[in-house]
Amino acid sequence: MEPAMYEKIIVALGLSHGHGFRAMQVARRLRAETGRIMAVHVVVPVPSYASTYLPDDHMEHLFAEALAGVKARIGEDDGTKAVVLSGNPGPVLTGYAEEINADCIIVGSHKPDIQDYLLGSTAARVVRHALCSVHVLR
Repeated sequence: MEPAMYEKIIVALGLSHGHGFRAMQVARRLRAETGRIMAVHVVVPVPSYASTYLPDDHMEHLFAEALAGVKARIGEDDGTKAVVLSGNPGPVLTGYAEEINADCIIVGSHKPDIQDYLLGSTAARVVRHALCSVHVLR
């Protein structure tokens, strides 16, 4: 059986986890001939009470570093678009998927810790709330 081919694929790249290169390989295999891939990293904003202690351009530096990290994970330039967004990763990813009418979100899953049991992981939130297909990498 051939895998499904998707026109618009979002690859969620948590730059602190090691799923990026493998996720890009999976996305390239699942992409239709005319399909597009958006490699997305979500920067979690610094709480306002802490931001007063940081330089004014702190978020700009975070975005620049994240964009460089996403571009490094993309690897070969095959037209994949690097995207950096801000907010809570689960809702931001599903909202972006709706906005661009994505067919599939590829998201990595890690071994859960106590915080995941209390709040839920990004992958679990995406699976529960996405209106498109979700491919979870272990």
